[in-house]
Amino acid sequence: MIVGIIGSGGREHAICCSLNKSKKISKIYCFPGNAGTSEIAENIDINSDDFEKIKNFTLEKNIDLIVVGPEKPLVDGITDYLESFGVKVFGPNKIASQLEGSKIFTKNICKKYDIPTANFGIFNSEIEAKKFLVKSKYPIVIKADNLAAGKGVYICDNQNQSIQAVQEIFEGKFGKAKNVLIEEFLTGEEMSFFIISDGFSTQSFGTAQDHKRALEGDKGKNTGGMGAYSPSRLITDELEKKILDKIINPTLKALKNLKTNYKGFLYAGLMINNNEPYLIEYNVRMGDPECQTLLPKLKTDFYEILNACCENRLDKIKIEWTKQKSLCVVLCSKGYPENFEKNVEIKNLNKLKLSSNDYLFHAGTSKTKDNIFATGGRVLNFVSLSDNFFQSRDNILSHLKDLNWLGGFFRKDIGFKVIEK
Repeated sequence: MIVGIIGSGGREHAICCSLNKSKKISKIYCFPGNAGTSEIAENIDINSDDFEKIKNFTLEKNIDLIVVGPEKPLVDGITDYLESFGVKVFGPNKIASQLEGSKIFTKNICKKYDIPTANFGIFNSEIEAKKFLVKSKYPIVIKADNLAAGKGVYICDNQNQSIQAVQEIFEGKFGKAKNVLIEEFLTGEEMSFFIISDGFSTQSFGTAQDHKRALEGDKGKNTGGMGAYSPSRLITDELEKKILDKIINPTLKALKNLKTNYKGFLYAGLMINNNEPYLIEYNVRMGDPECQTLLPKLKTDFYEILNACCENRLDKIKIEWTKQKSLCVVLCSKGYPENFEKNVEIKNLNKLKLSSNDYLFHAGTSKTKDNIFATGGRVLNFVSLSDNFFQSRDNILSHLKDLNWLGGFFRKDIGFKVIEK
């Protein structure tokens, strides 16, 4: 089988590595991929938003399955487009992808189907939003309605912060904004919960905890993700049943009532308070870096899972996992998530000695002959599996010390809530 993967981040490298383990796959293409994927697949210099070129290449090379990694092409309708030419695609269609493409779309579903979430208001003008903020209790959460690469969420402690957030959103910091979403601040502990669906049946696909803030102690600016660990310390059979019954299943029912179904990964960002789940937001793909944290734990052939999903026979697949703990630390370019220098060489990568339970996934990297350069904000993902989170983190920190890349920074405290000091 020949597989194509759309995307260029750490998530896509992790997907590529997992698929590469399958004996059924003879060739993998990545659009456009990174320095890491180039070691095990063929990178094709086509942007993920160029649907026609991807379609033409897919048909020319007889690619059997396209796996879509990032959210934007999904929200823009790449699944619908490619399927119209007979291409098998793993990823939700354009309507279902609005679960991530529009936070207001999801909030309205929550309201109609009694899905537990924060109380909210929708405002289509800066003036009306500011009037509401003057009378609000703090802290408060302000969100851009559209895609914002994981950065369009503000947690505001006072009126000045909230007004600045509204201004930035309406001024187009995350693209053209017709609406802003203002929510009550939920207390509790966050958890990432994943399912996989073929449109008719679903299976759980693990849990994780992401660290979004740039600085240790969960401080500093919001990022796309500085690290993660899996499983979440909060998950139990009882809580999982609540999540499925109160949040996931009503959402899938809502989509069916809209005359569509959901095929692909669905990632629920949750707040857990007194063992009760509340939906913060949905993502219509695997998280990043949660994907890098989860996939190394997977024992079942990843290609078999994705292919079964596309053929509506997910209920015939038994998904098995290792019981080991997994932790991921993201190495970022200095200055991220704001301005950072690009095309900085990363030396010493060939000197790293990784065990069979250690993984290195590339994100914002490129390769020129024998040299590898950092081209993005998030650059490398170090993952380690072991019997406990402390050992996993210790393994990673040792590798980061050996790499000694002066152009980057990372958090040393990933997993601090589950690691005793």
